[in-house]
Amino acid sequence: MLIDYHKVNIYQQDKLILHDVDFHAEEGEFIYLIGKVGSGKSSLLKTFYCELDLPQKETDTAQVLGRDLKVLKRKEVPALRKEMGIIFQDFQLLHDQTVYRNLRFVLKATGWKDKKKIDQRIDEVLEAVGMADRKESMPHELSGGEQQRISIARALLNHPKIIIADEPTGNLDPETACNIVKLLKDITTTGTAVVMSTHNIPLLDRFPGIVYRCKEGQLSDVTKEYSNLDLTEDEATV
Repeated sequence: MLIDYHKVNIYQQDKLILHDVDFHAEEGEFIYLIGKVGSGKSSLLKTFYCELDLPQKETDTAQVLGRDLKVLKRKEVPALRKEMGIIFQDFQLLHDQTVYRNLRFVLKATGWKDKKKIDQRIDEVLEAVGMADRKESMPHELSGGEQQRISIARALLNHPKIIIADEPTGNLDPETACNIVKLLKDITTTGTAVVMSTHNIPLLDRFPGIVYRCKEGQLSDVTKEYSNLDLTEDEATV
């Protein structure tokens, strides 16, 4: 199991926002996280890559990629993150660097030294996201959908076991959003799991997966019943 949470309390600035969380992710799973703004989706995702700490005394089980988050030391976090891909709504590309240099920066920062291997890996991930011809482009020359494809390529660089995507379609038009989610869904066929938060509820039917919902301080697996629920508030982005 890639992620195994059992009876975990999650706080944001001393405020309890999710309690007794049970969450599980296995290889190759495609998992949606839905819920209205402020319901705890981003906070839950941040705990997976240790951007948000868990209270040790209020955590039963919190295992991520074989590590026990209750005892994980801060110096061990980079090695954990190297096994993940993280995608943000606002792309977070280096604006003064080409696509190639954005990707090379990540590889060098994570210990890659051989230029030939670096170039080969960059070519592989750009090919995988359909952006092989934009290697020398600057971020401002790309559309939002293209920038998000580069973000996904960046997330794939170190052969991640899991991709954490926080609102990856939030700034994109509906057609581009569908293309991005299709790309993420396709990635799961290689065994990489994807966990993504979204307000784009129509995606759930178009690209079926496991569905967890944050509501009123609780996280529930609603995969079987979400189509019968009123998700109007979950779609609102403000």
